[in-house]
Amino acid sequence: MSTFAEILLNGLSLGSVYALIALGFVVIFRATEVVNFAHASLLLAGGYLTAVLHDDIGFWPALLAGIAGAALVGAAVEFLVMRRYRGSDHSVLAIVTIGVDILLTTELTRRIGTDVLTLGDPWGDAVVTVGSISLAQTRIAAFVTAALLITAFLLVFRYTSWGVAMRAAAESAETAALMGVRLGRVSLGAWAVAGGLAAVAALFLTVFPTPGLERATSLAALKAFPAAILGGLDSTTGALVGGLLVGVTESLATGYQSDLTFLGRGLGDLAPYLVMVAVLLIRPAGLFGTKELARV
Repeated sequence: MSTFAEILLNGLSLGSVYALIALGFVVIFRATEVVNFAHASLLLAGGYLTAVLHDDIGFWPALLAGIAGAALVGAAVEFLVMRRYRGSDHSVLAIVTIGVDILLTTELTRRIGTDVLTLGDPWGDAVVTVGSISLAQTRIAAFVTAALLITAFLLVFRYTSWGVAMRAAAESAETAALMGVRLGRVSLGAWAVAGGLAAVAALFLTVFPTPGLERATSLAALKAFPAAILGGLDSTTGALVGGLLVGVTESLATGYQSDLTFLGRGLGDLAPYLVMVAVLLIRPAGLFGTKELARV
């Protein structure tokens, strides 16, 4: 029973980090109706800045710099690239984000090389033990931080003028523009917020028990993509539920891998995608996604 509890708690912690990444997908999609495939490079950029700066300026200033840097990269991508294609088909814009991701990820992986970079976090490999259950401090910090950030975002999304503008743009961009909503500012803010959330997620994906930031770290964003899809790409609640579901599923599949050897190795990496497909077969718009009706 204690083993199951540890696996479940680790899954919830990991899922909360995936929820941060998935929320970035959702924010950009709601603001622009574009699926952002460059999200992995934003995550890697934020983590890289934190890793290279923490020795010189300390962990917390480096983390803030990483968050600000990733937000600036996201805003720059929107302003310098995506805005030039405004009005294009959404599938074209999605392909553009793939090109941006290839460019940024290639440069960042070139800089990282074969190194594994530490981020200098204050938790180290400390473990909290309650009864027979042990949990890394980094996992607890990840869950608490993600919960605070997601709560703060939902409050901003619900009660601020930027949040109202984004919700209006999501309902009807043309109507929102006629009502005075500046769609460019909404889109710019969405990309910046997504970059900042990705940088925080990069921290908790590279601390104990993982060895650190490496070239493959950006692939973690691919695991958060099923979370956004199965929750519903236009639903902030769906991002939270989807992230937790994917995290718990991956943790359970990995934790009980020895009992599921007949299914082959690496089941934990495959499980999130299996859950995504299963959900989409039942609810094509995702668990909380909006169904669109069209007259034909």
